[in-house]
Amino acid sequence: MLTGFFDLPWWGYVLATLALTHITIASVTIFLHRHQAHRALDLHPIPSHFFRFWLWLTTGQVTKEWASIHRKHHAKCESTDDPHSPQILGIRKVLLQGYELYKKESRNQETLTRYGHGTPDDWLERNLYTKHPTLGVVLMLLIDLLLFGPIGLTIWAVQMLWIPVTAAGIINGAGHYWGYRNYQCADASTNLIPWGIVIGGEELHNNHHAYATSAKLSTKPYEFDIGWMYIRTLQACGLAQAKKLPPQVRLDKRKTVCDAATLQAVITNRYEVLSKYAKTLKGTYREEITNMKLAVPDLRKVDMKRIKHWLHLDANDLNEQEKLKLSLVIQTSPRLNVAYTLRQELAAIWQRSTATKEQLVKDLEDWCHRAEHSGIEALQQFSIRLRCYA
Repeated sequence: MLTGFFDLPWWGYVLATLALTHITIASVTIFLHRHQAHRALDLHPIPSHFFRFWLWLTTGQVTKEWASIHRKHHAKCESTDDPHSPQILGIRKVLLQGYELYKKESRNQETLTRYGHGTPDDWLERNLYTKHPTLGVVLMLLIDLLLFGPIGLTIWAVQMLWIPVTAAGIINGAGHYWGYRNYQCADASTNLIPWGIVIGGEELHNNHHAYATSAKLSTKPYEFDIGWMYIRTLQACGLAQAKKLPPQVRLDKRKTVCDAATLQAVITNRYEVLSKYAKTLKGTYREEITNMKLAVPDLRKVDMKRIKHWLHLDANDLNEQEKLKLSLVIQTSPRLNVAYTLRQELAAIWQRSTATKEQLVKDLEDWCHRAEHSGIEALQQFSIRLRCYA
């Protein structure tokens, strides 16, 4: 029977396949995503070129194309211009045809011109990696056959499918559809699970959309980002340097009034602020909606699950029909009306680009004053905590 250079038991081939695909995942998340697309870290030429070469072998990926499409995804997220939004195109299409969507967008020269700045443009990129993307994957097939024999064909097939399925399908699809959210971003991004191991940390997709230029994707104590562990290892060897990390919330419980430091901290941690607002008011919303359904029989026909979701969104994220339905519900409850209105006004504070810092501090202090005199205990507690941001 023909064998390759390595004659392994069945489980040995499984482990070899997992190891090879994991190197590819690490290359995507560290090199393509965090280093190239977002400039969240600097890489030494040695690991930088290794990742680029490995991706040429295992995916035929052109760095400029990948970075351009991903940057456009962030710039146009959940809009009709987003190359792969399941909110627009449908979850089934993105899950099953994610790679086709990527290839379609890679042929859009306007995308590459507008979003492809700063990607590699050396002799190897122009004359080998970009010019002959399929040569690498053919070479990988020959290497797999040489190392593992006929089963190398299966290993190669898994390698070729790994990124289209995990990145183009699961992350771009499920990562904007299912999961939990730490931060109330303007998009629909989610964290799939808190342990980013299988897809290199990319499972923490909501964290990434909240702080896109951070080299670290985990933000909570219970979350783990294996890609960050690899970056720390490279950093310890002098081969990488993280440029940005997620901001850390700091509270000074002695503070009783808002100042410039409070304003800056609130703006910096605005996604965490809105997430905390949603969690703090969750019980109030649930109690109020339950009472409303008992008191107003017509509301029993309303999908209150959607209403509760809309209460946590910016008004601009709702269409006219959704705004009308929400308005009919909150008009029935003064407490819901106050909580929703204050949520919109809080988000508007950091969107006022023309206001002076002094005016924004005054607006924030005024917001806290109104929250504390709203008669809603959850709002009072939230406001007291908000004043402590430092």
